[in-house]
Amino acid sequence: MSTYKPKNILITGAAGFIASHVANRLVRNYPDYKIVVLDKLDYCSTLKNLSPETRNSPNFRFVKGDIASADLVNYLLITESIDTIMHFAAQTHVDNSFGNSFEFTKNNIYGTHVLLEACKVTGGIRRFIHVSTDEVYGETDEDAVVGNHEASQLLPTNPYAATKAGAEMLVMAYSRSYGLPAITTRGNNVYGPNQFPEKLIPKCILLAMRGKQLPIHGDGSNVRSYLYCEDVADAFEVILHRGEVGQVYNIGTKKERRVIDVANDICRLFDLDPTKMIRFVEDRPFNDQRYFLEDQKLKNLGWSERTTWEEGLRKTMEWYTSHPDWWGEVAGALLPHPRMLMMPGADRNWTEELQILRPTSSKENSSQTAEPASVSEGKPKFKFLIYGRTGWIGGLLGKLCEKQSIPYEYGAGRLQDRTSLVMDIQRVKPTHVFNAAGVTGRPNVDWCESHKQDTIRTNVVGTLTLADVCRENGLLLMNYATGCIFEYDEDHPLGSGIGFKEEDKPNFHGSYYSKTKAMVEELLKEYENVCTLRVRMPISSDLSNPRNFITKIARYDKVVNIPNSMTVLDELLPISIEMAKRDLRGIYNFTNPGVVSHNEILEMYKKYMDPYFTWKNFTLEEQAKVIVAARSNNEMDASKLKKEFPEMLSIKESIIKYVFEPNKKVQF
Repeated sequence: MSTYKPKNILITGAAGFIASHVANRLVRNYPDYKIVVLDKLDYCSTLKNLSPETRNSPNFRFVKGDIASADLVNYLLITESIDTIMHFAAQTHVDNSFGNSFEFTKNNIYGTHVLLEACKVTGGIRRFIHVSTDEVYGETDEDAVVGNHEASQLLPTNPYAATKAGAEMLVMAYSRSYGLPAITTRGNNVYGPNQFPEKLIPKCILLAMRGKQLPIHGDGSNVRSYLYCEDVADAFEVILHRGEVGQVYNIGTKKERRVIDVANDICRLFDLDPTKMIRFVEDRPFNDQRYFLEDQKLKNLGWSERTTWEEGLRKTMEWYTSHPDWWGEVAGALLPHPRMLMMPGADRNWTEELQILRPTSSKENSSQTAEPASVSEGKPKFKFLIYGRTGWIGGLLGKLCEKQSIPYEYGAGRLQDRTSLVMDIQRVKPTHVFNAAGVTGRPNVDWCESHKQDTIRTNVVGTLTLADVCRENGLLLMNYATGCIFEYDEDHPLGSGIGFKEEDKPNFHGSYYSKTKAMVEELLKEYENVCTLRVRMPISSDLSNPRNFITKIARYDKVVNIPNSMTVLDELLPISIEMAKRDLRGIYNFTNPGVVSHNEILEMYKKYMDPYFTWKNFTLEEQAKVIVAARSNNEMDASKLKKEFPEMLSIKESIIKYVFEPNKKVQF
């Protein structure tokens, strides 16, 4: 039997119950393995589950984040050179799945899919151990003598089990289609120290400690098999090293117990009268009568259950009586039918939670932790952290930094994930942050009308979170915003040359995109560390880019013909970098002076690019019939920016110099 030896292991969900025991074991037993834990610290997980010895070990790293964040997962697989994944992260409580099944689909199926896709894209994964459940088999017949074996049909009966079965199908597909070296496990119920008290055994122990009755679903006749957590951690250690790629392993026990028997045993441990302390409550919408596994395949690898039920239950009781406040306030979890929304977690103090990871024994480590995100001796004068790697402006910023020899890195975190932003800043140690990320619509702003929550999440929540994190770290945030928050009005009539100034209030509410941008701009005024740059109808010398305003209108069958302020990126993006160096703050109309109409641009296109080019105009009323959201048309006063950079060209001069002259195909 060949033995597999990993180097760098990513364990998802390892601040939770089972995975924390696995992580603690691997860190302790294999100092030459690097263990990276990824956990979003949901209501049923805590860093305390990872022992102090684990947290202080040089071969351990914790990352707070969501497996559904593709950018973060890809970043970790690459930067940590991950060759092995042990995927535990999941929503697991069946009661919750009846009340919030979509959350289970998001975490258990979509989250797994993100991991699998990251494995495919990054390469280098030599083992993917997917942790599933015995519940995917569905209910076992009461009189069955032989348990479900690994080739048994999957017949899940509740939303939780269905999502775990769905995740298994994805793992199988990636294994067969892309050669992912995957192993799947399906385990019985697990109990022991550190388990969140929504589960039967810790719930009953805590209630017994408080002298309260133990709620039992239905008549308590449902049969379950229980394994002690350390035996399960041992099973995963065996599967990691001896498991065969492409196989499924049941982690089970033949020692079954009815739920009512479990409650009786706990009452006896506390010297309580079961007839008085047990109460029967309404059953779940569907409650499988029995799960029974055939586990010989795993035993053939050398694993066996070591802890008796009596010993394991006693150890578990002793742990909870010694750590009664481990989970804090858990009244919601102790209800007969707890729901996730009733759990603690939404108001957790993440700063306090993450302090657990902060080293205190080493002066060197302490000084590193306290180091501010500012320039120090031996470091480059400037270093930029850029958000929006896949966006047009974000990509151009990276190229400009390379051209100017400015060190830079792209952010790995999503804007709405505060902890991942903090981690980016701690990792990169930037002098300035540039935000070119945001939702503009796919393929245009009409998309935002039917995806309002997505638009809010990025354009409002994400931008504000980034601004706040930058403020806490003493960093200037250069935020690329939009000027599409104004439209011509009586005070700024079309053709008057009177443009909207930085202090003017937005008056265009025709698109949801513009509403969110106006909303966040107003809120950002409270942050003195932000420089807001109002970009409009961006243009660049890359006429093959479909986001280029010139490219767009040159491809339209018909265009309106209205003068507008616009931004020539080739000229103005370098200016934004200079603005960062000058520590400029506040709002700037980030457009070239003056206006240019659609027809004027297309006349230039015809002159410089294609003498046979033709186009047709249509009215705003006609345009309204083929778009969902209205479009902003305005002139912006660029005098504030011009005063700072007097060499800046007017819009028409800039378009000719930076766009049409370099691309000219027609010889005059």
